[in-house]
Amino acid sequence: MPASHPARRQFSVFAASFFITLVSALPVFAVSGPYQIEIRKDVMVPMRDGVKLATDVYLPIENGKVLDQKMPTILERKPYNKNGSKSAGTYYASHGYVYVAQDTRGRYGSEGIWHMLTDDGRDGVDTAAWIGKQPWSNTEIGMIGTSYVGGTQHAMAMEKPPELKTVIPVDAMSNLGYASMRNGGAFELRFWNWIYLNAGKGSRQSHDPGTAAVLQEMAKNRMQYLFRLPLRKGTTPMKLASEYEDWLVEGMQHGANDDFWIQNNIIDYPEKYKDIPVYLVSGWYDSWSSNNTSNFKVLSKTIKGPVYMIMGPWIHGQQGKHSHGQVSFGKAAAIADPLGWRKEWYDHWLKGVDNSIGKADPFKTPVRIFVMGTGDGSKTEDGKLNHGGSWRNEQEWPLARTVYTKYHLQPTGRLATNVPEKKQATTSFIFDPRNPVPTIGGNISSGNDILVQGGWDQRGSEHIWNFRHPIPLSTRNDVVVFQTEPLKEDLEVTGELSVKLWISSSAKDTDFTAKLIDVYPPSSDFPGGFDLNIGDGIIRTRFRDSIKTEKLMQPGEIYPITIKPYPTSNVFKKGHRIRVDISSSNFPRFDINPNTGEPLNDNRRKQTATNTIHHDRQHPSHILLPVIPK
Repeated sequence: MPASHPARRQFSVFAASFFITLVSALPVFAVSGPYQIEIRKDVMVPMRDGVKLATDVYLPIENGKVLDQKMPTILERKPYNKNGSKSAGTYYASHGYVYVAQDTRGRYGSEGIWHMLTDDGRDGVDTAAWIGKQPWSNTEIGMIGTSYVGGTQHAMAMEKPPELKTVIPVDAMSNLGYASMRNGGAFELRFWNWIYLNAGKGSRQSHDPGTAAVLQEMAKNRMQYLFRLPLRKGTTPMKLASEYEDWLVEGMQHGANDDFWIQNNIIDYPEKYKDIPVYLVSGWYDSWSSNNTSNFKVLSKTIKGPVYMIMGPWIHGQQGKHSHGQVSFGKAAAIADPLGWRKEWYDHWLKGVDNSIGKADPFKTPVRIFVMGTGDGSKTEDGKLNHGGSWRNEQEWPLARTVYTKYHLQPTGRLATNVPEKKQATTSFIFDPRNPVPTIGGNISSGNDILVQGGWDQRGSEHIWNFRHPIPLSTRNDVVVFQTEPLKEDLEVTGELSVKLWISSSAKDTDFTAKLIDVYPPSSDFPGGFDLNIGDGIIRTRFRDSIKTEKLMQPGEIYPITIKPYPTSNVFKKGHRIRVDISSSNFPRFDINPNTGEPLNDNRRKQTATNTIHHDRQHPSHILLPVIPK
């Protein structure tokens, strides 16, 4: 760009006035929106402690000049490299917004030391204040982003900066001690996976090529490291990325839902959340689905908002697709224009445009859900199960018309609404932590050859690295199956799920897992049927009474426990069976309990446990299904 270019001259004055270091400026280029854009790269924005965060600013221009007006800003704060924001940045800037993309503390171009979300509230406040002082800013900010980047939105909203006017957190990190990171006291290993993948790229240590190579080699061999848990400080190459090792070791040791997990704890502290319009986005097969519905429940009662929520049949971050795992939900399941969909929301709340918000889908009602399961069960052209489904608008969550129905675990292996008649009935199995039940699909945010996402037939395949043989999971002796007779009519289940069991064990501490399955009968397209996972959960028995405190069991004593699978909306069709699988492991979705009662992430031993389910008149173990009447 020539030195005489108007935009360059304007930026020089801007930089001098605000003491900002300009590393590079990209040339102006044409885009599809009404405006061209200019990108100001690597602006180093100072935080209150002197740390500077690398920031890219996308500005709309006309006739070679930045628009001579105050404009709203869309802010994205991410640990995944701001250079990946070019598509969104150019889109929104070309439509009259300033788009600001920033590397979070200690990541990629930013200074400082990374901590899991804990600095993102304060850093967000400081960034918002900086934006509000810029000559192009009208001081109004909306935020954007998915996963961790959704978590930076929640973190900032809980600090209540005056400039923040709306957020759209998608599959966003929150309530880390309740679910999605700790889950019933167990640790979700996808975050172990996240640390192993990110310690060697984007970290401050990865700026050294030699260190980066060692950490990346560790990541390539992470499957082998999975079998060498627990992780202890200084014993693996993770020691080269000290803050990542520190957090992972402490996070895996810290099972109780206390102040260690307070960051983004919206369930317990909804009053901290700024009273702004919020659109919560997630999917039935996403790793943050239960937190999304929980956040809607508490925020819709605490702030005026308004608070909206949409739940699709999606896996993590894939709202633009309609097939997930081995299952298709129909093309209508996908959001065709994810950036345009958000723009409609921003236009209303940041520009005052009278548009579809509150009037038309997907903004007509506070809640919009995709009800899965109304497809014909045929095989699609690409070999997937046509599970199908359709969108529906609702006014609240959970649905007011829900009929909560107990399906009891029967002594014969059936699942039925009647309470078992027998005075004593038990089923025992051996749980060997050296041979855990493999994970096949589900609510998982990261694949990367360790976990597959979404809906899957519950049998081994070449896609499941630790269960490659085409054998049903139900054949394992440590998977206890309870299922209904074929249904005589369609049954819709929409809402929060819970499984209450009475259990005992030979161990002082062990795990119990539960999985809800939609069992398809054999058909010409699927001669063996299809056992489709709908939702799953876990409880570490030392947290059976409270996820805030640990209490070991007395071997042989009977205890009630509650497992909370993630929420869902699914129609179990006529002729299908509803199935619940009970076991004690789901690996590598969750870390494996060694059954020894040793401190979390500090065991030296493993032992088998005889685990027992009690399902009789005195111990009416059941799954509580939120049934929606026709």
